[in-house]
Order: sequence, then structure tokens, then C-alpha cells
Amino acid sequence: MKTETSLKTSANFQDADAFYECLLDAHQGLNREESELLNARLTLILANQLGDASLLQACIAAAKPAPSS
Repeated sequence: MKTETSLKTSANFQDADAFYECLLDAHQGLNREESELLNARLTLILANQLGDASLLQACIAAAKPAPSS
């Protein structure tokens, strides 16, 4: 069964500000390397929660910067 990849582009948070504050708090006191490792682990954990490879690929494409002209 193939699922349609539909990337949500509108806000889908119950409390985006609380999430952002939690994310900032998680980085508090970390050096750059520790912060980058936290981001990498968090990315993999969230990707596992999502679990849809085609949707993950769409998210990666959406997050990449637009080519400069």
C-alpha cells in the first residue's frame, strides 16, 4: 500500500512556544559539539517516531536552503 506524501506547511503545534523553550533548555550548558550531538540524536528520534521514509525525504527537501542564483 503506497501512502501519499503530504507535507504539513501550516502550524501543527499545540504549544510551539513551549516546545521551543524546552528545546532551548535542552541545549543550556552544552558546548557546540554536545549541542550538535543533541540535535542529531533528536532528529533521529523524531524521524523514528514519524517512520515514513517518503515523508522524511520531503521534510529534508523542504528544510534545505533554496539554491542561490
